Amino acid sequence: MSDNKQSQQVSTNSEKHVGGGRNYAFDRTNFLFLAIGFAIVIIGFILMSGPGSTEQAYNPDIFSFRRIKVAPVVCFLGFISMIYSIIRKPKD
Repeated sequence: MSDNKQSQQVSTNSEKHVGGGRNYAFDRTNFLFLAIGFAIVIIGFILMSGPGSTEQAYNPDIFSFRRIKVAPVVCFLGFISMIYSIIRKPKD
């Protein structure tokens, strides 16, 4: 009887250190990668922004290298980082 009590006490003590015995789908690293990916996507959208053309004046800056090439690549890398953070399996 005392062995059963000790094994229950050991299991409850070990569960407290692991997070209360709960298995979460994400760990701290997953959330970190998710936040970094989200920030990269926001930076990409900021790079895409800028003044546009109006009916009275044509602004050739809407076809700049930054808006057409760099910003979509930055956004794509951010989305890839977010996908990796969701797919990544946390270590036990």
